[in-house]
Amino acid sequence: MKIAMANDHGAYSYKLEIKKMLEQEGYTVIDCGTNSEESVDYPDYAKACAEKVLSKEADLGIVLCGTGIGISIAANKIKGIRCGLCTNTTMARLTREHNDANILALGQRTTGIETCKDIVHTFIKTPFSNGERHKQRIEKISELEK
Repeated sequence: MKIAMANDHGAYSYKLEIKKMLEQEGYTVIDCGTNSEESVDYPDYAKACAEKVLSKEADLGIVLCGTGIGISIAANKIKGIRCGLCTNTTMARLTREHNDANILALGQRTTGIETCKDIVHTFIKTPFSNGERHKQRIEKISELEK
């Protein structure tokens, strides 16, 4: 599985830790930056990650910023992206099962690293339920993008 990752300056260290974990587990990580703690604009990095997911270069994406809020808002502005900001494993499981989320957002200043690692594992290992009601709701979300 290929996973695209992107972050702003506020989550650089978490990206490094999560990227290392994923690579050690055999995942291919496409690093979309940023690569320092120097201040940057998170929408640029949300877009870079989303493009990898939409082009199918990556199966899923993970975006990180200080709270996860800004970068998730930016990612969700891109047609075809369903980005879920998760602070626990239940949210990660349900956003995959019910929303078929293709990008996970995390916040370095709001969620501990070990919890983030658990969230990442849950997100990437949980399949979409393919439930009819969920497919119908996702279609309605897609209609909103038109």
